[in-house]
Amino acid sequence: MAQPTAEARPDAIPHWYGDDDVMTLVDGDGVTVHDDRDNAYLDFVSQLYCVNAGHGEERIVEAITEQASTIPYVSSAKGSDVRSILATRIAEVAPGELSDVFFSVSGSEANESAVQFAREYTGGRKVLTRYQSYHGATYGAASLTGDPETRNAMGRQVETGGAAKFLPPIVHRSPFDGDTPEAIARQAADHLEYVIQNEGPDSVAAVLMEPVGGTSGAYPAPADYWERVREICDRYDVLLIADEVITGFGRCGEWFGIETEDVVPDLLTFAKGVTSAYVPLAGVVASPEIAGHLHDEGIDVGQTFAGHPVACAAGVAAMDAYDDGLIENARARGDHLESRLRELETYDAVGDVRGRGLLWAVEFTDPETDEPFHHPWVESGDNPVDDVIDEAERQGVLVGGGRPRTQIIVSPPLPVTDDQIDTAVDALDAAVAAVFE
Repeated sequence: MAQPTAEARPDAIPHWYGDDDVMTLVDGDGVTVHDDRDNAYLDFVSQLYCVNAGHGEERIVEAITEQASTIPYVSSAKGSDVRSILATRIAEVAPGELSDVFFSVSGSEANESAVQFAREYTGGRKVLTRYQSYHGATYGAASLTGDPETRNAMGRQVETGGAAKFLPPIVHRSPFDGDTPEAIARQAADHLEYVIQNEGPDSVAAVLMEPVGGTSGAYPAPADYWERVREICDRYDVLLIADEVITGFGRCGEWFGIETEDVVPDLLTFAKGVTSAYVPLAGVVASPEIAGHLHDEGIDVGQTFAGHPVACAAGVAAMDAYDDGLIENARARGDHLESRLRELETYDAVGDVRGRGLLWAVEFTDPETDEPFHHPWVESGDNPVDDVIDEAERQGVLVGGGRPRTQIIVSPPLPVTDDQIDTAVDALDAAVAAVFE
């Protein structure tokens, strides 16, 4: 049966902004992608911070093909060898004693599952998350998200209840008045404790945070912040959940981003990089105590595609690739990416460069006012940050727009080389110059 041409097919409903001039990608190899006009681009956003192993990783493709030809689907209520193998592999690299894996489909669902488990285990209802955070686009996950663009875009329905916010430990344009990162870390942790006390510790099930802010700005916390948060959670019997949807599987130079903070959470969520995004897969890794509770009490709901065998096969192969030098490469290349991006700080319009490993943000401010060009809660016409993204694309480099869109996100696949970093940052430098000079 003949397939309809692209021109004859109905359009898929677009995600994000519904741009009429969306780039169509048709091929990829390593860090490079190609569009349908035969243009090549360095993919310095890993599409959505997820193609960690790079495009065209044959080990993953072969594993998908082999599993699909053996048994393509096994119910999430039945046993699957490849599912068990992947769970074991994840537990082996998870921090601390985190052991049992509950599979899901997307990062949003993984975060919602972790919240469900925390509430059932503790009996508390409330989950605390940071302003300037992103935890997903379903109603439950969006209620956890501290990004006004996401919450306002979804309307009042996003307020599902049981979620409260606290201030993030951001150093640049900090909501705190500390004059050093150490002072800000102390004030931010004290603020979280104040929120727990005033929400009522017995009513708080968990604190949910990204080890390094993802699309919300790639911001790492100041030193000692996470250790203080861990102490506070222990003091009030509140669970600590690490949202590793973006920071997991090598993105920050370790298997999981929380390892860069030397803290072990009670629950850890993952998605994106677990299969290098070749097949959708996500999940939650639980401590032995929480896992034991779930095994004893059971889980009354399930997801049809959770732990899909084809996805799990892709996950095992992706972990092979990460274990074969990719995480070490990410750790090694992170310093070079940072040093090159910091060269952009010579521009008056660049307010801050921050990140960790291969996850970085460049934040822009108006040189005349020192204010961001675009506030997430105000529609204010043209945004020069979008112009930088567009100009970089014209120069052959893809970068992402952060939330809020005062910043761009730079997160190349893990096999990136120093030469590719130089080429990409040179193009980004030229893009910033073209827009602001």
